[in-house]
Formats: sequence, C-alpha cells, structure tokens
Amino acid sequence: MSTNTQHQWWFEEPSLEGRPQSAILVALQRRNQKPEEVEEHLRELAFLTKTLGLQVVDTVVQRRPYPHPRTFIGPGKLKEISALAKQYNVGYLIFDDDLTPAQIHHIEKESGIPALDRTDVILMIFARHARTNQARLQVQLARLQHMLPRLKRMWTHLERQRGGIGHRGGAGEREIEKDRRIIKNKIAQLRKKLKEIEKQGEVRRRRRQEMVRVAMVGYTNVGKTTLMNLLAHENLLAENKLFATLDTTVRRVVIDNVPFLLSDTVGFIRKLPHELVESFKNTLAEAREADIILHVIDVSHPSYKEQIKTVNRTLKQVGVVNKPTIYVFNKVDILMKQKDLDLQEIERQYSLDVDEPQIFISATEGINIDKLKKTILREVIKQYKEKYPHLVPRIGLDSKALKALEEQTQDAKEPEDLSVSQQAQEDNGFASESSGKIEIREVSVDRTNIYTEK
Repeated sequence: MSTNTQHQWWFEEPSLEGRPQSAILVALQRRNQKPEEVEEHLRELAFLTKTLGLQVVDTVVQRRPYPHPRTFIGPGKLKEISALAKQYNVGYLIFDDDLTPAQIHHIEKESGIPALDRTDVILMIFARHARTNQARLQVQLARLQHMLPRLKRMWTHLERQRGGIGHRGGAGEREIEKDRRIIKNKIAQLRKKLKEIEKQGEVRRRRRQEMVRVAMVGYTNVGKTTLMNLLAHENLLAENKLFATLDTTVRRVVIDNVPFLLSDTVGFIRKLPHELVESFKNTLAEAREADIILHVIDVSHPSYKEQIKTVNRTLKQVGVVNKPTIYVFNKVDILMKQKDLDLQEIERQYSLDVDEPQIFISATEGINIDKLKKTILREVIKQYKEKYPHLVPRIGLDSKALKALEEQTQDAKEPEDLSVSQQAQEDNGFASESSGKIEIREVSVDRTNIYTEK
C-alpha cells in the first residue's frame, strides 16, 4: 500500500469487499460470567454481523479468567479457529470485545485473516446507515478517534527499518507520526464543522422552545420508529436491523388540541463505543432538552431488564437525567404468543418497581395504543401547566378545559374507541438533509378521535 493510498484510506467509508462475506464470532467467558450471558452477547453480535451483510459460519467461546495480552484468546485456541476459518473459507474473525492494536496485529499475523472487534462492526454499520451530513460527520469523527491509537499496526511492514546515525526512528515511525498529524488535523476540522451544525440546531430548538417536547429513547431495534410511524402517521424506515435509524426525527403532533413535539433518536446498545457516544452527543440534544422521555422497551426480549440499564447508563452519559419518564413496553403480542399470557398477566409480571407511568403495547398490532396516547396527553398537559402556563389560553386550555382533559386522560376501565385524523404541514427550515437539519411535519389529532389503525 502506497503512502498516498494509506493516507486516503482514513477518510473513506470502510469496505468489506474483496474477501468472502462470512465470519467466525469469538468471545471469552470470564470468571463469574454465566454461559447464558455470553450466549446473549453472541446473539447480539451475530445480529450486528448480519446487519453488516456477513454470514456467521460459526461461534467460538473460550473460558479464560482474562484476555490473553497477545492474542486475546489462547494461542492454541487461535490455531484451532484459524484452521476452521481456512477450512470454510471465512473472510473475517469478529471478536465480541475491543481488541488492542497489538492483539489485532498478532491475531492477523498468526491466522492470516482480518480481525474485527465489536467497535469496528458498530462503526461500519453506522457509516453505512448515516444519511444526513451531521450523521456522516459524526461517524467519521468516531472512526478517526477509534483508529488513532491503532496507527502502528498499519505500518508494521516498515517498523523494522532503522535510520542511520542521528536518526531517531525508521520509516515506519516517521509514517506513523505523519498519519497521526493528518488524523488529528482532520479530527479538529470535523469537530469545527459539527460545532457549526450544532449552533444551527440550537437556533432551531430555540424557535420551538415554548412547546412541550417528548423524546423517544430505547435500545436499538425495540420498535421506536414503528411507534413513531403509528403516532405520527409517517412512513419512516422501520427495519428488523440494528441501527436502521441514526438521525433524529421530529414531528409536531396535536392530540385533542394540545400540541407537542415528538422525536425519535438513535438506538443504544451494550458496549456502545465511547467514541460514538461522544460524537453523537449533539444528535441526542433532543433527548437532553426534552420535557418528557418516552423509554421504549422490547418486553419480549429475554434481556429486557439489562437493556433498560444500558439505556439509562447511556442517557446519564449524555446528560439526560431527572426527566419525567413514561416506560413503554412494546411487542406484547410476541410475549403473548411465546408465554401464552394475556395483557393483564403481562402487566402484573413484567412491571418495573418504579413510580413513573408504565404502558404495555404492541405498535405493530395496535394493542393499548389508546391508553398510551392518553398517558402521553396527561403528561404533556402537566408540562404545559408547569413550564408554559402563559400558553395555556393560546391553545384553548382554560382551567375548565384542563380539568376536563385531565379527567378524560385518567386510566379508564373502558377506553373510548379512538381514531386519528392526520394533517401534514411543512414547518419552514426543518427539511434540509444535506445541511443536517431535522425535518419536522405536523400531525393533527382532532378532539374526539385520537386513534385508528391504518
């Protein structure tokens, strides 16, 4: 690889072309770690690998108290995996934990097969799914920050070259320093561009600051986008893939004369790379500045409680704390079939020990959506009364109307048969993808009809 090609590579989208589109997944079972936990992590890694477009040929787990400093797994186990990979013509070895530059170098040297770690896979998926200018810049920034400490292995073919008397290092060392300067300069440029985009975002948010904001958050692939489509009658991309949506989507919704903004943010995942969390902090500003958090959960997932903890930890990392929260347990239809339970029994068995509202729904089947909308409406009204009381007369909510609405939105034993009517309107200045702006449309829900299935 020439020097020019090497430098250019840093700024191109990563590609897996040129090798078999298959992989062997590798994980460690550490001391005090249950086999079921490792299996769950590998299932998630397999889903990530599939999302990347690679076929999983096999999975290998080794029990070790800690990773081998040179090869992550033991040298003997690496030989076994290398032989298996060659037998099945496997293109990649994918590890469920982050690898050090030295480990990657030795694994690739001894196996002859490219090694990827979990962060590499997630970064590649993010790069492929980034649509707006802001998302692409954020992913590129995260990739460069991830690669910076791994520069040495890119120049190992020169690392043994030494300079003569008076020289402080060989060609490899000089190229590493050159690359390091190039990448640091590029990182600074990306941060500057992202700061400019964030300033534009702050201006837009200030324009909407006197409106209650509701932000949907959750683990990846829990159905947030499907729920957004249902609540706002949209046709946003909703796929059975991890990180199908990276960019924040905002919609203006009016329920029973009460308007609010509803946003759908990027999903979270366990072991989310620190570089991505830092890069996407601006994208998560909608959640950080929201008045209400709608925490969507896949209640049918065996590890849903761990996923809740992962989301809460990540929210804390990006500064989303002490927000009124509604827990939305999605996919109850799957749980009903799997466990042969009715909705009341699911609510009894799966409710959290928290004071916040908890609603059990199915976004795909329309189960309990009326109750969810009434709960959202009740919380939105509370926020208007507490934060924007001067707007209450403007939206037609005098004290008598507020009291009536609050009574309407209390949990009822027999909720009304509700339906939605939609009106889409453009909101100036929120539709430019190339500039990284967030698109906003309006959905109006009339006073008597709140929900209907499409």
